[in-house]
Amino acid sequence: FEDGLPRTSDYRRFTVSAANAHSDVDAVHEVVSRRFKRYLTERLESSEVEMAGATDTGSPVKRKGFSYPPQLLVVDGARVQAQAAQRALAELGIDDVTVCGLAKRLEEIWLPDDDDPIILSRSSEALHLLQHLRDEAHRFAIAGHRKRRSARSTASALDGISGLGPAKRKALLKRFGSVRAVTAADVTELAEVSGIGPTLAAAINEHLNSRRDEAAPAVNLSTGEVVTNDPPARESTAS
Repeated sequence: FEDGLPRTSDYRRFTVSAANAHSDVDAVHEVVSRRFKRYLTERLESSEVEMAGATDTGSPVKRKGFSYPPQLLVVDGARVQAQAAQRALAELGIDDVTVCGLAKRLEEIWLPDDDDPIILSRSSEALHLLQHLRDEAHRFAIAGHRKRRSARSTASALDGISGLGPAKRKALLKRFGSVRAVTAADVTELAEVSGIGPTLAAAINEHLNSRRDEAAPAVNLSTGEVVTNDPPARESTAS
């Protein structure tokens, strides 16, 4: 956010490594480390451009969004998540960014070094801003989950069909618009697509319809987690 408003051009998604995916504390540390390593790199690049006199007009060089530090870094969680973020910054030698955690249950604000949270009035404009930050981060994360889930679904649904390579998959999706529409098409309609003959059309139809009853994963709209039918496991997310 900048001046209290979303700066969507600077939004970024980070895919957490498998090693840290089941610990929200480790995930926060990883993502903050990666984001602020980019800040250090882009800050150095911007400084070099300015020192080289990249502009002769006298106007300042326009910096990238990550080339200057935010005044406040908000993480989704309580004290331990805030401490993970602060530890990541300290390891990079960054000491001019304030860190806090926002715990959703009671909307508590946690500072890394404090034993007790800050409780703001429900009518506080500061709390409303923090809630807006949190809700926008969740919205962006959920949109990313849905996009990745859709890509996985498309790839897996059309994989494993002998004779159906990338070009033919692309032709099918261009003709019908979605895997669901391809599944609903009959053999004759499939065979009309360039490169798809009657034999391959029959194989595609049989393969997709055999998968019709498989349940697709859903997204928990509160947390942004992808929900599957797998046995319960220790899962957590970081925004």
